[in-house]
Parts: sequence; structure tokens; C-alpha cells
Amino acid sequence: MGEKNWAGNHEYRGRIAHPTSVEELRELVTGATSVRALGSRHSFNDLADTDGLLVSTAGLPAGIRIDADARTVTVGGGVRYGDLARELQAAGWALHNLASLPHISVAGAIATATHGSGDRNGNLSTAVAGLRILTGSGEFVDIARGDPGFEGAAVSLGALGVVTEVVLDIQPTFDARQRLFGGVPWDVVIERFDEVTSAAYSVSLFTTWDEESVSLAWLKELDGAATTIADDFFGAPALTEARHMIAAMDVRNTTEQLGVVGPWSERLAHFRFEFTPSNGEEIQSEYLVPRARAVEAIQAVRALAPVIAPLLQISEIRTVAADDLWLSSAYGTDAVGLHFTWFRDQAGVEAVLPALEAALLPLGARPHWGKLYLDVDGVVPSLYPRLDDFRALAASFDPAGRFRNPFLTRLLA
Repeated sequence: MGEKNWAGNHEYRGRIAHPTSVEELRELVTGATSVRALGSRHSFNDLADTDGLLVSTAGLPAGIRIDADARTVTVGGGVRYGDLARELQAAGWALHNLASLPHISVAGAIATATHGSGDRNGNLSTAVAGLRILTGSGEFVDIARGDPGFEGAAVSLGALGVVTEVVLDIQPTFDARQRLFGGVPWDVVIERFDEVTSAAYSVSLFTTWDEESVSLAWLKELDGAATTIADDFFGAPALTEARHMIAAMDVRNTTEQLGVVGPWSERLAHFRFEFTPSNGEEIQSEYLVPRARAVEAIQAVRALAPVIAPLLQISEIRTVAADDLWLSSAYGTDAVGLHFTWFRDQAGVEAVLPALEAALLPLGARPHWGKLYLDVDGVVPSLYPRLDDFRALAASFDPAGRFRNPFLTRLLA
């Protein structure tokens, strides 16, 4: 059997190479007719797969270089956010946001518009100031914010080449704290949604959709920021014991809660870098809905609770600020992510996704590129107004189609 992804629900078809230098990577890429890059493998579909050659970026040099004057950090594409966050914090710097898991690679995360949470926080790709891309011809192309095509390159799905370096915006380090509240009434979520999600730097709501109230509100607050939230969050009491969002899971895997102040690098992610949560135990889907349609989407998913709940470990509702990146799920609109962590039952999940997508895609919901979705009617391409521009950009970077695979063919054909 071949190697599998993080979740174990997808087996890679191609041969996997593990280069340890950029020159070795270049030789592999130019010697292949079909090639894709693999990062931390936290993808639940065939986005990164190919019948040809797969090149892992995990062993490439980290090359973390901070430019304090420019307020940027240059980092090897295969570096994981957890490693980068530790180095930045030690030097007195920070990123604006982190995803739930710090274990994911920088290049893989930005290529799919992976995000954290927060009404005013753009996804991880919005911090990209520049990229170095190894193309199929062996050329290294540098592209920076302000250059033609940059907004397409920042979220590229691996279609342009292998990202060997990423330049990210940084800011002075800051402290944050996490507090949890249990039992947010559904009528509050529906009627006061904007108030709920704007109550902290980041607000996540966790539910199984069949509950009488939202089981958990997870707030990330900047230390020193003004707040009106004491021990009550819209009728939900503050929890006095740490909680994992999935009751059966080990709370020790989560970052410290209960209002304990700590550096951003140990608070913005949900999970500790020292642990590897849910590896091989789940399948994930996520749909990012334009904020203006978020309440409709939440009500539609609640109506599907009898179908969804038996397959679901937990679901998270979180927010993302709008951006101008062509293939970002928040392109042109503030977005609300409806995230589903399923049990690893591929057939069961695929059986319920058509009903879920029939409810959400007509509202403009864009599936997370790296998570499981079906799009049986081919609606997703129409949700990206700049897709034709991206097609042209991909053709200019990869005229021979070395980085094209079935996933990209479905999207770009």
C-alpha cells in the first residue's frame, strides 16, 4: 500500500520523493512530466495528488530570516507554522493569525487559503508579501505584493509550481488569553450574530447542530483589550475547567484556556504544537459562506441536523475578513466558515455531502480547497469571479502542464 494523507482517507497514487535541498528538488521537478508538492499532508481530498511524482517539502531548508525594518519574515515553504511561531516569538515578533493546527506547512496553508478566525482577521494567505516559486522548467520566479498576478499566486493550489520560499508580514509580539463559555442559545446566535462574533479577537462556536444550544463558545482575547464580557457570554456561563471541543478527546492537546495570558504563539491555535491531535481519526469539510448569508446558512444546516449529527464529531462556526486574492474563499466578502469534523467514514460522509451542498452552495458558500467536498453539479468554479485570470496565470507559469492533476483539471478545464 502507498503512503496516505494526515487523515488516512486518501492514498497517494504517485511516487513520493523527499528532497533535502532546493537543488535536489529542482532536479526532481525538471525530470518529471507530472509533479505535485506535498506539505504536511493535511488535505482530505486529491488536491495534492498525481499519478506521477510527489515531492515532499518537509525536508527542505527552513531558512527563517527576519527583516525587522520591512516587518517581514522569509521562510522555507515546507516549514510548519508551529516552528515559525516559536522562532518569531523568541525574536519578539508575531503573525496576525494562526489556524487551529500549528502543525501545517506554510506553503500548503497559504496555497489553499487556510485561515484562523476573527471578524477583522484575514486568512493566512493575506499575510503573504512575496513568493519564490520553482516552475516546471527549473526557473525560480519571485513575485511580490504589487506585481501583476500576485493576487492569483498567493492562493495557487500548487498550480504554478513548488513554493520554495514565502515572505510573510509580521508585527510586534503580543499576548492573548482564551476563555470558554458553555451553552449559547441558538436564538442569540441567529438574532445577534454580529455581536457574538465581534466580541473578541477571535470567536469560535462549537456545536453538533442537534443541540438545544451551542455547546461551546471559544474566545481568544488580546491581553489588555477592552471587553464587556465578564463571566457571562450572551447567557452562556464561563467554564471553570478546561475543555476539548470534542468531549471524548484529551484536553491536554489544547492550548491553555481559563483566561491564562500567554504569547500569541501559544494561544491563537486551538491545539498545542507538542501534540498531534486527531491524526487518522477524522475527515474534515468546510464551507465559507458570504457573511450576509451566514444566518441563512446556519439555519439550513440546523435543519439537516438529523442527517449530519450521526456522522459528526464536532462542527465549528468561525469568521474570516474579506480579501482580494483570486482563489481565496473570502475573495470580495467577509466570510463565515462552517467547519465539519466527521468520523472517518468516507462513504457515510460522501452520502450526506450532497444534501449539505444543496443547502449551502446556492448561498454562495465556497468549499475549503483542501477539505472533502463533492460539487456534483460543478458549481464551485462559478463562485470565483477571477478564475479566468487564474487560468491564464497558471498557463503562463506552467505551459507544459507539469503541475496539472485531476483536481485542477476539474476546476480549470
